[in-house]
Amino acid sequence: MGRRPKLGEAFGWLWAAYAVSAYGTGLGFGAFSVVAITTSGAGSAEVAALSSAGLAMGALLAIPLGPWLEFRAKRPVMIATDVVRFAALASIPLAYWLGVLSFAQLLLVTTVTAAAKIAFTAASGAYLRTIVPADGLLVATSRFESTTWSATVIGPPVGGAALGLLGPVTTIVIDATSYLLSALGLAAIRQPEQPPTPRKTSTRRWSDLAEGWRYILAHRTLRRLFFNTVLVNGLIMATEPILSVMMLSHLRFPVWQYGLAFAVPCVGGLIGSRLARHVAARCGERTVLRVFGTLRACWPLGLVSIQPGVAGLVIVMATEFVLILCASIFNPVFAAYRLNNTDADRHARVLTAWSITTSTGTAVLTVSWGLLAEFTGPRAALALAGILLLGTPFLLPRMLGTPEPASPRDLASMPPAGTDAVRHRDSGPLSLAAERVPNQTR
Repeated sequence: MGRRPKLGEAFGWLWAAYAVSAYGTGLGFGAFSVVAITTSGAGSAEVAALSSAGLAMGALLAIPLGPWLEFRAKRPVMIATDVVRFAALASIPLAYWLGVLSFAQLLLVTTVTAAAKIAFTAASGAYLRTIVPADGLLVATSRFESTTWSATVIGPPVGGAALGLLGPVTTIVIDATSYLLSALGLAAIRQPEQPPTPRKTSTRRWSDLAEGWRYILAHRTLRRLFFNTVLVNGLIMATEPILSVMMLSHLRFPVWQYGLAFAVPCVGGLIGSRLARHVAARCGERTVLRVFGTLRACWPLGLVSIQPGVAGLVIVMATEFVLILCASIFNPVFAAYRLNNTDADRHARVLTAWSITTSTGTAVLTVSWGLLAEFTGPRAALALAGILLLGTPFLLPRMLGTPEPASPRDLASMPPAGTDAVRHRDSGPLSLAAERVPNQTR
């Protein structure tokens, strides 16, 4: 397997910044819904709108960011988006203490933070590619994945206790502070950033807005991964509110059992993220993407059989555990693959387009499955999502054969042999910064 590559001091600060903000997000998980219900009397429709509409509007605001980010230094953008999220979240406890907090403000903050998250994800992915050597990208993305899951295991239970003991905005204060600490960590990086790719023309064209999607759709392997991940993530996320309603309202699980059902399986994420590099080294990157991309879609259908009592709790925990285990092996390898198979002058636009589509798809599917559950019942809605997920492996690229040939555009744009830019196209451990939310898949 060889020695583990050194990732450098800059990566250490980037990872520390990610970790502190990931734990802040974990602690603040669900806080917006609690605040909306307790302070403005929001009902179930408004709580769903708070999540879905915020994601959709944030994605819409983020559309111009890809072309803008591509030709600018990435670290200042990351610091700025952290500061924006700190200011937006800090406005909530301030308004709460002044007695003027409204549902409209919560919706605005959700929109701003969603747009800022997309910008941060695109900038951090492109930045990671410049500070970590190609053979270290899978190690880096595995560390991000492991941090995400450890924050998911620890954060929500501790955050829930803090909400109960200290009031509804306590964890939002902690979450806001975590973004400020993240910005300070990024500011501590002393390694000079590689200059961004110069813009070929001095004017911004409307076609630049669509370049990320155009690049993805023109690349055979990325195109199939794109449709697969957007659909898998959206269907899994769309079933979470339905499963909550079924467990808490229909099957009468106690709240502590409901929390346990989703906290304990996250240990699978810690295990999977630690195994990802070793499994990829042993089986090959393409095999991991194909096999674990398939396996992560096989388990949600098991949630249809959930029953009251201990047996039902075990079903949920076992299903979630194997789902998260498979996803946490797939995610770092996929995240690495995506960056190394994206041209250096397209990173920000591709990652922005990917995040926008994922956020929009999740919002649309969440609303659609909520309406479906109203008409058919939660169990039928869960079953349909599980059946559709079983079809998603057919969207995965058939990557067990020879590498994808370069397109004419790729061949025309390749530098002379021997230059650093011609590296590992469709081979070797590949990359992207992990997304900063309890997680890409859940």
